[in-house]
Amino acid sequence: MIKFIPFILSVIWIAGCTPARQVPAGCQAYTEADIPETVLADWNAVESGLHASVGTIDRRYAKKEIPDVDVKLEWNGSAWKGERVSAQLVLWSKDSVAQLNFRFSDFVSSEGKTIAAQSAQARFVRYVITDEFADGCGKRDPRDYASSLSADVLDNIGCFDMSPRTTRPVWITIEVPADAAPGVYTAALQLFAQGEKSRDFTLTLEVLPQTLPAPSEWKFHLDLWQNPYAVARVAGVEPWSESHWKALSPVMKMLANAGQKVITTTLNKRPWNGQTEDAYDTMIGWTKKADGTWGYDYSVFDRWVQFMMALGIKGQINCYSMVPWGNFVFYFDEKEGREIKVSAAPGSPEYADLWTPFLHDFVRHLEQKGWKEITRIAMDERAPAEMQAMLKLLGETAPGMSVALADNHKSYKLYPDQLTDLCVAHGATVDPADRIYRARKGYVTTWYVCCADQFPNVFTFSSPAEGVFIGWYTMAAGFDGFLRWAYNSWVKEPLLDSRFRTWPAGDTYIVYPDGRSSIRFERLIEGIQDAEKIRILRENLQRDSSPEATKKLQQLNEMVSRFNVASQPDNWEEMLNEGKKLLETLSKP
Repeated sequence: MIKFIPFILSVIWIAGCTPARQVPAGCQAYTEADIPETVLADWNAVESGLHASVGTIDRRYAKKEIPDVDVKLEWNGSAWKGERVSAQLVLWSKDSVAQLNFRFSDFVSSEGKTIAAQSAQARFVRYVITDEFADGCGKRDPRDYASSLSADVLDNIGCFDMSPRTTRPVWITIEVPADAAPGVYTAALQLFAQGEKSRDFTLTLEVLPQTLPAPSEWKFHLDLWQNPYAVARVAGVEPWSESHWKALSPVMKMLANAGQKVITTTLNKRPWNGQTEDAYDTMIGWTKKADGTWGYDYSVFDRWVQFMMALGIKGQINCYSMVPWGNFVFYFDEKEGREIKVSAAPGSPEYADLWTPFLHDFVRHLEQKGWKEITRIAMDERAPAEMQAMLKLLGETAPGMSVALADNHKSYKLYPDQLTDLCVAHGATVDPADRIYRARKGYVTTWYVCCADQFPNVFTFSSPAEGVFIGWYTMAAGFDGFLRWAYNSWVKEPLLDSRFRTWPAGDTYIVYPDGRSSIRFERLIEGIQDAEKIRILRENLQRDSSPEATKKLQQLNEMVSRFNVASQPDNWEEMLNEGKKLLETLSKP
């Protein structure tokens, strides 16, 4: 396990003071991954000293290559009020450079309006080992796949010591306040190296008159499955100890701030039969008492749900699973004094004997907590025969309980009214009549990608803009949102090596320990924000009967429809740029 050394933050700046020196007390952090790579760059030809430029957020800059950029020290962007926008700087040097750090000034408009400097953040981008898509799903021997270093981790350190003959990206995030006045704002971003000011960057941001709601109010149905057990292992703490809850907080707060709607819970042990580095345990204790009756302990389940709700994730509780992978159920037998593992396939007598008393008790508990209406019995890629047997028992035992299914069997038509939350695999379609029916009923219809999908995806080697494409495809294909099976199912050493034994690198997680975001996660959020903008603009234009509004609505719909594609377009990045430009145009008076 990686050992983290506490770092000391940069000195606090006194408001209004702009000194020429800024000397952090220390720049200690974890040791970054490194592997042998062929270096093509001629670093000897680079002039001594630190070089810096504004880069592009669409590129992962290689650590050991000289970046191919036209040096510029100005960045220009636009945003809605309440939006989160990104920029990327790139630094390089053939010499070692100590104590790199940044300072923002306030953003000030020509009218004298101000956005506080604290609304902006600079994070050093760190490298992890990645591989390639190749054949997608399946067992992987690292020797059989090309490996490289990928710029992905956004570290939360205040300063950084740069090694010689390396490139270091820096991710800039600007959180525009929801009450910001529209206008053009300018800020200075100062880069310090070894205590001396090295560069001044100018950031120009146009705040548009439209307002993006808070993430908790976004309509986009985001469902990234959480793995609290991975947090316990990486933090080196006992599951569900107070130290575990403390370690969970920054990781899950990031998820809430992305507009997450669903809390991932477990009804029993190993719902996915332990396919990840950290197998899911049960959040509900099952005990068969000596007299043959059953007892259920909901203490972990309840605290986990309440913990996530307190962070702002309140829309839905998905409970995995009445059809676990392998069809095993675990419980503690009081009479025998040990855990029992039972094979119980849906439709079998053993299945009914185990699940019937649980469902009666679970429904009562949910009703007492006031959670029944938002709770779903959730299944992942289960066959139609298993689903139908499970649904029969559920309907008889717990009528009215809703169901969620990630469906890779194209079987949703078999149970149209049980699936209040349907998620189909990328490339699968939901018939228009079914889509209309589900919308009228208030059912959720989403889509997902996994190890089988090369594009669009969020592997550590994926193009950063693919995360944005996900938001546009969601709207183009008429889905309510997006599901990804792994928010934080971390590999053995997630900050060093993102490869996993069975799937392409990065497939098992999109954020990093201790509340570290990633380029992939930031771009996915950007795509979700774009989806919200499309929804809001459509609603506004549909309420306006003027010919001008009708023309704008047609332009918007035609642009969005271009993204309803099942395979990667040759010009997909150009499509995104054109789409985002149209959103900016339509957002202006």
